[in-house]
Amino acid sequence: MPVIDTRQTLDFERPIVELENKIEELKQLGGPQLDLEIRRLERKARQLQREVFSELSPWQKVLLSRHPLRPFTLDYIGRLIDNFVELHGDRAFRDDEAIVGGVGKFRGRPVMVIGHQKGRGTKENIRRNFGQPRPEGFRKARRLMETAARLSLPILTFIDTVGAYPGLEAEERGQAEAIAKNLEVMARLRVPVISTVIGEGGSGGALALGVADRILMLEYAVYSVISPEGCASILWKDQKKVATAAQELKMTATDVVELGVADRVLAEPPGGAHRDPDQAASTVGDAIAQELEVLSALSVEARLQQRYDKFRRMGSFLESGTNA
Repeated sequence: MPVIDTRQTLDFERPIVELENKIEELKQLGGPQLDLEIRRLERKARQLQREVFSELSPWQKVLLSRHPLRPFTLDYIGRLIDNFVELHGDRAFRDDEAIVGGVGKFRGRPVMVIGHQKGRGTKENIRRNFGQPRPEGFRKARRLMETAARLSLPILTFIDTVGAYPGLEAEERGQAEAIAKNLEVMARLRVPVISTVIGEGGSGGALALGVADRILMLEYAVYSVISPEGCASILWKDQKKVATAAQELKMTATDVVELGVADRVLAEPPGGAHRDPDQAASTVGDAIAQELEVLSALSVEARLQQRYDKFRRMGSFLESGTNA
């Protein structure tokens, strides 16, 4: 394991990383006289990691979902999809690089893959608009979904965005309509649709790729109508309340599954998906393969009915009033 730059670590994982870096330095020195000390430190590092990650708060999980080294959509595509061919543009305005999509083979089966894409570093983040799609991004996604339906290709989506881009030009080009149209189209797609929340699942920007037969969430992913920062600003007008907001929003994977919004939590490698992207991708791939097998065995009518029922069950409502 190479030495990890502690500048790219979160505060609560820094003691673990520093200990692991010390172990790596001792291994570089070599010599049998150091073996005993290395084994002792390795046990200590594993124990410290178990202790830290068994007590993560919702806000800490939000920070993990945004980790700068966390694998993005293209990282999963590179590990799970063979012969991937990216498709560009919405055929109306331009290509939006905050959403990537294309065709390829998942374990030998042709599929359409679509997902949010953040950037690494300032230059790429600007190009990707920090993973916040504009209307043309959602329209590109819709175009690819409709193409998949015509070709009878299952659709795999990867969700990882703080939300749709809120800029004036996005509103001028019909941001809300583009998201709403995606919801309508996804609700009636006649092919299997599986969505996986791999990082942040923020607001309508996430939901525009999330009307699926199955919604999977990585262990340290989050899914919410608003970010903790936005919630704290609106409810308390105090950014010091972000941890409280994260707790109250019930946005962690476990909470979201308990609420019936997502279907399944996928365990991440010790320390999070960024510590072992290959293992994370293998876990995601196995889960998708299992769900795809079940969905493919259903008739189109049964699958559409299940999808309809799934979203109708979401939410709690209290009706009040008096009889006339």
